[in-house]
Amino acid sequence: MKLRDNCKYGIACPTSMGVRITPLNAAPVHTSNHFYMQATSAESNAINIASSLGFKGLVLTNFVEDSPISLFIKGELRRRNIDYLGPDVPQGGPWGYRHQFNIADSGFGTRGPRVHNDRAGEVGYVLSAKDFDFDRIFGEDGVQILHLSGLVGAISKDTTRFCMDAVKAAKKHGALISFDLNHRKTFWEGREDELRKSFIEMVSSADILIGNEEDYQLSLGIEGPEHGGLELNAQIDRFKEMILRVKKTFPNACVFANTLRQVVSVNEHMWGALSLFGDTLTVIEPKPIQILDRIGGGDGFAGGLLYGILREMTPENATQFGWACGALATTVLEDYACPADEDVVWNIVKGNARVQR
Repeated sequence: MKLRDNCKYGIACPTSMGVRITPLNAAPVHTSNHFYMQATSAESNAINIASSLGFKGLVLTNFVEDSPISLFIKGELRRRNIDYLGPDVPQGGPWGYRHQFNIADSGFGTRGPRVHNDRAGEVGYVLSAKDFDFDRIFGEDGVQILHLSGLVGAISKDTTRFCMDAVKAAKKHGALISFDLNHRKTFWEGREDELRKSFIEMVSSADILIGNEEDYQLSLGIEGPEHGGLELNAQIDRFKEMILRVKKTFPNACVFANTLRQVVSVNEHMWGALSLFGDTLTVIEPKPIQILDRIGGGDGFAGGLLYGILREMTPENATQFGWACGALATTVLEDYACPADEDVVWNIVKGNARVQR
């Protein structure tokens, strides 16, 4: 697995940008009248680690023409060291296109989180390769890693096709392909056979595969531990066996990774990870972390792991960095982590939460 040199972008991703609104003070949505708004998508959240630590990021997406939400999203991406490319699509009137809204109750204590996806008329639904110059993006500018997520890959037939076209173009120009499976049942309903076939095709071209406790089973049909079954620590050997089955099924990939999460309460999780770099297996046994908002933990892990690969860290260090970035993302209200420097992340690995003066 070799990184391409002299690239403008460390990581690029196809995505459908939107906004998330969350009540202040961990209140439920239906009783709140004050909300915090952020620009978000799983894919842009993942590339935020590298963009915070010096690598330029790029999102390939659609925007709604003359929309104040589009302007907000573009401003937030610029602030986060992430470039964007994509057409401004005419809204088509009040009932036309818009950016998706995620309305999130982050939960507290014994009240579990709830996320309401409001995606009707989503402008990312019509992503198309014809609107992007892939030869310039991946060839002239250069991209080291193309990062895909199962979320954008499953939004519509168009986004599935767009992701497949982006993979072919990126491979042609020497970029590594990362795929975070990110399975969502509601996105797959009525398209299970079609999406399974398309995902297997894309995964067969991937260099880096990432999943959570059940993604490999649900997206690819790989046998693995039953989610919500035995206590997580008791199932680690079964997760190792699952990763080896994934490697046997998709031998072209070089890196396989899996997050391990067990919910103790909304504000405390057991958080672990494992990875397989070639023949090097790394296990981070689940340990307790405190949660402000859980959304984005998996994206933080993916982003930290990819940053470790960009920096050519050892397999153990890249996995530790991913684990810690996932933990870091759960300490902020945003879906993404913005480490000030690497020391912030390595102190999480060390368990050092002492004040820095």
